[in-house]
Amino acid sequence: MTATRVSSTGPTGRVAAVWQHRSIVRTLVVRDLRVRYARSWLGYLWTVLDPLLMSLIYFFVFTQIFHRSDVGHKPYFLFLVVGLLSWQFFTQSITDGATSLLADSKLVRSTSLPREVWVVRVVASKLVEYVYSLPVLVLFVAIYVARGDTHVNARIVLFPLGVALQIVMLVGFGLLLAPVTALVTDMQRVIRILLRMLFYATPVIYSPARVPKGFRVVIESNPMAGVLELQRAGLFKEPILWRSVVLGVAFSLVILGLGTWVFVRLERAVLKEI
Repeated sequence: MTATRVSSTGPTGRVAAVWQHRSIVRTLVVRDLRVRYARSWLGYLWTVLDPLLMSLIYFFVFTQIFHRSDVGHKPYFLFLVVGLLSWQFFTQSITDGATSLLADSKLVRSTSLPREVWVVRVVASKLVEYVYSLPVLVLFVAIYVARGDTHVNARIVLFPLGVALQIVMLVGFGLLLAPVTALVTDMQRVIRILLRMLFYATPVIYSPARVPKGFRVVIESNPMAGVLELQRAGLFKEPILWRSVVLGVAFSLVILGLGTWVFVRLERAVLKEI
């Protein structure tokens, strides 16, 4: 049956096939967003409410309870907002991307679309939500700039590069985890546990410079550390940790290549399983 045909083209051909179906990806993304917020009173506001509330909680805990204002760059609340918005994009893309083949198993089996489309569609959907949350970030930047607490420097041009690096990483993770999760459903629980652990090993709520030297190398080697360095560079005066950025770029390319290889190798088994 053509509906379950497995593509035998190489990586370049598969990328081209996904690009040829970009209009379908766009349609799927629009459908996802409409369904997700169809019965929600606040709609897209939920994409910023969660990270904003968590930012307020961490800000209160560290500055008011522990009286630590040096956990991250100043202004600390802005530091938190940048990190938590990016982390939300990361975690939601990972968790939903891992189940992308299972969630639409009937369509995956019955259409001749490149199966990578279902992974790309998840990342694209979460990217749209992330972009919709950026005006709130811009608002806080404007407030802190007006107060003289920070200023936007020329390194702000690195922000979209940080987002692009994150997209590459997330597509790679999605391609790696989607077929594995389809075959081993326990992976969903494993992923959730690992993400909770990874949160505290990622400089989301703290700066790597505040970490004891014995652990600093581990934190700076976290691929998300490089992403956050690029996304925060234009809003804070602290120097960029280029080692983290280089490692983040290298890791993203490796995980994209590994994810593509695993996806191709397991595609046939996944189609039989789902």
